[in-house]
Amino acid sequence: MSVNRAAPRGQIRQKGGVGVSTVQAETEPSLKKVLGRIDVLALGFGAMIGFGWVVLTGDWLSSAGTMGAVLAIVTGGVIMAIVGLTYAELCAAMPKAGGEHNYIMRAMGPRPSFIGSWAIIGGYVTIVAFEAVALPKTVQYIFPDLSHIPLWTVAGFEVHLTWALVGAVAAVVITAINIRGVKEAGVVQTFVVIFLLAIGLVMIAGAFTGGSTSNMEPWFHGGMNGFFAVLVVVPFLFIGFDVIPQSAEEVNIPAKQIGKLVVVAVVMATIWYIMVVLTTSSAMPAADLAGTDIATADAVGAMFNSDVMAKILIAGGIAGILTSWNSLLMGASRLMYSLARSGMLPAWFGRLHPKYGTPHNSLLFIGALSFLAPFGGAEMLGWLVDSGAPSIVLAYTLVAISFLILRRREPEMDRPLRVGGKGKGGIAIGIAATIFGAALFSLYMPGMPAALGVEPWLLFGAWWVIGLIYFFRVPGGIKAGPDAEEHLLAKLRVKVRA
Repeated sequence: MSVNRAAPRGQIRQKGGVGVSTVQAETEPSLKKVLGRIDVLALGFGAMIGFGWVVLTGDWLSSAGTMGAVLAIVTGGVIMAIVGLTYAELCAAMPKAGGEHNYIMRAMGPRPSFIGSWAIIGGYVTIVAFEAVALPKTVQYIFPDLSHIPLWTVAGFEVHLTWALVGAVAAVVITAINIRGVKEAGVVQTFVVIFLLAIGLVMIAGAFTGGSTSNMEPWFHGGMNGFFAVLVVVPFLFIGFDVIPQSAEEVNIPAKQIGKLVVVAVVMATIWYIMVVLTTSSAMPAADLAGTDIATADAVGAMFNSDVMAKILIAGGIAGILTSWNSLLMGASRLMYSLARSGMLPAWFGRLHPKYGTPHNSLLFIGALSFLAPFGGAEMLGWLVDSGAPSIVLAYTLVAISFLILRRREPEMDRPLRVGGKGKGGIAIGIAATIFGAALFSLYMPGMPAALGVEPWLLFGAWWVIGLIYFFRVPGGIKAGPDAEEHLLAKLRVKVRA
């Protein structure tokens, strides 16, 4: 069998499920550069501000106390900012769709690149599915009679058709918006982020008018176990700044500014989470918060003495769900597109919509998973959070290692944004990011303060079993470097002809 060298870009021949790309750009549409600064910032910040701040704040306060939770979030924010600095430099140097896929490919070659890419896709997919489950749970707070037509029970939670359909229908709508174009998705994202920021102002106003510092005690609780209980969710809370590199080919601003926006988005998210903890804890005593269904919403209701205000906060939670869902769906689809474009996934994932220029097949695949997720019930929320976190941290660690390798091996590589300068400062940032990543990953292991349960490990394992099928189809023996992807494609072509 031979490969037609004149095939258009994105039309990828394949054998045994592995795509073989012949990248010519004449006839198939390419990704369109339509995103501006505000769009990019809204994507990164909105991706990080999902639903966790609504449902998890009460647990943070009961585990670590007010200042214990703040300290854990600040610590996590610093870690993510350091990791974000490595992304910022690499994103500015390689502004191509796929982010991690490109950085690790150039530094370590195709197989490590697949591991890092598959890891971050797994993290994205779990959070997209999480948001699809979180939406009906949130809507039910506003409409308590939402659940009708029982289907089955999962881990003690009875799934009802009407409840599940709220998340499933939203999956269809958000996927359709993304298929129509990144600009349309960006406009929706910016509008919803503005609403989310307005909710933040409401919370701050409520804390000053109806909150009390006496309610914020105990300031610390649970010792180091409480601190780590909050710190361990940091990868889940902050995943999303890396959506900016995923969409780099669709950004119409200088590469240096793309990198800077990565760090700005992390700082904004850290401020947001600190604000949520402080305002929520000021609303009512810790013992009362512990007995609430959704602590943040009940806290706002108490500050204003109004059930209507509690429901407005829930509307903010819905906004957070939509921003995170929209951004991560976009990021995951671009990564799958990049893997297919490099021949690591089947050709189907690498095709662009002939009219809208979006990776519609990748979007459909992830959209289908999010459509099904609500039918697994509300208990899926915790499992999805926990199962995706180790994969996210693994990807971050590999990017930090790639940063160090490229600093050493390609010191003269064009870097529009060079973090830490040319000296030891940049190396120190890379080393710190690598150490932090490895340390965070260790927290999930058995016997550690934040060890995962059986169900999350099963989901984690299932994702990686699928990944191994494609990992072993990626040829070995290909040297890393700026031409690694071309060498991979050439080797795949030879393999097919053989």
